[in-house]
Amino acid sequence: MSESTILHVDMDAFFASVSIKDNPKLKNKAVVVGAGVRGVVLSANYEARKFGIRAAMPVGRAQRMAPHAIFIPPDHQRYSEVSEKVMEIFRDVTPHVEPISLDEAFLDVTGAQRLLGTGREIATMIRAKVEQEQGITCSVGIAHNKFIAKLASQHCKPNGMLEIPEDRILTFLHPLPASAIWGVGPKTNEQLEKLGLRTVGEIAHTPRSTLIRALGEATGASLYELSWGRDYRDVVTDEP
Repeated sequence: MSESTILHVDMDAFFASVSIKDNPKLKNKAVVVGAGVRGVVLSANYEARKFGIRAAMPVGRAQRMAPHAIFIPPDHQRYSEVSEKVMEIFRDVTPHVEPISLDEAFLDVTGAQRLLGTGREIATMIRAKVEQEQGITCSVGIAHNKFIAKLASQHCKPNGMLEIPEDRILTFLHPLPASAIWGVGPKTNEQLEKLGLRTVGEIAHTPRSTLIRALGEATGASLYELSWGRDYRDVVTDEP
């Protein structure tokens, strides 16, 4: 059985990018999507992020950090329209598309490779089509499973592409902080630190039984598998 080829495609600063696409005068300016001083930041472009502004931050705090930034209210209907057009680009490549949110999706392109080329070539084509047709950029991680593909896309933002071949997974994965693993939130991270485990590699070299004792069967077993780059979940489409 041949290895799967999975892409994780993530739009770059999606809400802000759509707003800039619709109003080119905003280009090269710090743009933040978020309404009202008491609201939260939904998206900040990379110019705004240079000032430390991040999604989920209170708008009032973001305004203090970058008073010159342009703050605009969200337009969820518009974001949904652009998102659907982007997802159509993905579905033109493969029917195996799993949207995670408006601005990201997993694609299983294993079956598309015979016609469209390697995972890297397909990712290059997708990035070009998204930019040409929708005027926004995306970052793409390419790997043999969902977990590594998503990590790869996070490490090549913005507007990048990163392929992690099977024989490079551990070199890429093991130096990362434990929080890079799916399912490691603040509470689990604190438990891992009590065990002296701060990197993915340190988790991988801890006996599976030790992790299960400390974190419970489900979490311990999952962390152990993921720490070795093993993720057996399929790309699940919402099609019948």
